[in-house]
Amino acid sequence: MTRNETKKIRIGDRTIGGGSPVAIQSMTNTRTEDVEATVAQIQKLEQAGCEIIRCAVPTMEAAEAFAKIKKQIHIPLVADIHFDYRLAIAAIENGADKIRINPGNIGDEERVRAVVEKAKEDHVPIRVGVNSGSLEKHLVEKYGGVTAEGLVESAMEKVHMIEDMGYDQLVVSIKSSDVLMCVRAHELIAEQCPYPLHVGITESGTLLAGNIKSSIGLGLILHQGIGDTIRVSLTGDPAEEIKSAKLILKTLGLRKGGIEVVSCPTCGRTKIDLIGLANQVEAMVADIPLDLKVAVMGCVVNGPGEAKEADIGIAGGIGEGLLIKKGEIVKKVKEEELLETLRQELLHWNE
Repeated sequence: MTRNETKKIRIGDRTIGGGSPVAIQSMTNTRTEDVEATVAQIQKLEQAGCEIIRCAVPTMEAAEAFAKIKKQIHIPLVADIHFDYRLAIAAIENGADKIRINPGNIGDEERVRAVVEKAKEDHVPIRVGVNSGSLEKHLVEKYGGVTAEGLVESAMEKVHMIEDMGYDQLVVSIKSSDVLMCVRAHELIAEQCPYPLHVGITESGTLLAGNIKSSIGLGLILHQGIGDTIRVSLTGDPAEEIKSAKLILKTLGLRKGGIEVVSCPTCGRTKIDLIGLANQVEAMVADIPLDLKVAVMGCVVNGPGEAKEADIGIAGGIGEGLLIKKGEIVKKVKEEELLETLRQELLHWNE
């Protein structure tokens, strides 16, 4: 896949754009003022594979908490700012590696300029965010509603405003809960924006709906080579966002490493608890650092054939199961020994 070449931007110790791998981002849902809870969640997200983390900064106390949070985490820390430009300045003073603002709700141009000057002074990049829910009235009227064209024009107006203030360390995001509008907006802005794009489907919903909408939207966007950082926005545990983002990137060939589990749908031939077994396998392999495909099949009739594209697999029968490698049966074991047999094979894979 050929990816769009965007400007290289440094966020803390991480580089995005310029051909760098697509980075996985999430956002905490703790009160940022609660340093202990926020740090605990970030550390959990780090372990899951989060590479950039954003925290809400609704108060001065939250901005000041950044200094303590920063000392206890290992990934770039982004401040999410709305309305009060002073919070952006305070977050930078307390160690934010990037700030996210919507210049449209920060206030007049002088307040935006104050934020830009502080960011410039401390070499902190600015993510310019535009959301379909806050599109300016004049653009809604111009395009007869909220449209992809309006989102792009809004974003580029803000980009040019900051460029005119002498700063070009920018990341741009344009988000909508309308999947196809969001896809179209990214196609349009990729043609005229030289900066890294942060991609996501906003307000996508709960675990099921959010994953479906995000997978479709992010898949369509990323497959065109567009996007430098992504967030799968879900109403739930942020750790689920990381799992989904990793799988989306792996499915598109944009990330390697980690075990991919494939499993067949259940049918009348299934003689074992396939659903439970597949879930157990997925949980078991989550932390095994191998770049493999593992198949979990429900019967011994089609199991070996269907699993031939996997590196290793298991197939269940009545009271017994098969261990399969590249479609060939290598061992027959008792049903209750299937999971442990697979685990031992994976643990000794490279020996």
